[in-house]
Amino acid sequence: MDAKKNTVSAAQALALAREVDEIVATRGKQVIHLDLRKTRPDRETLKSLLIGPSGNLRAPTLRIGRTLLVGFDEATYRKFLD
Repeated sequence: MDAKKNTVSAAQALALAREVDEIVATRGKQVIHLDLRKTRPDRETLKSLLIGPSGNLRAPTLRIGRTLLVGFDEATYRKFLD
């Protein structure tokens, strides 16, 4: 899924979050890891991590199996792609 080419609405992004076991989101230099098997954040928390200023899913977003990477952090991408 290329969130830059194919916009994903907030509702679609939240539905996508229900299909994964973990979300790793980057906000600036901060990397936030949510293990959805252990905790269920509320809708607003998920939206704050997944949705950008446009109201759509933040780009880049990458789904690897049951993990959703939101935003870009080189170390995080290396961890999941190597």
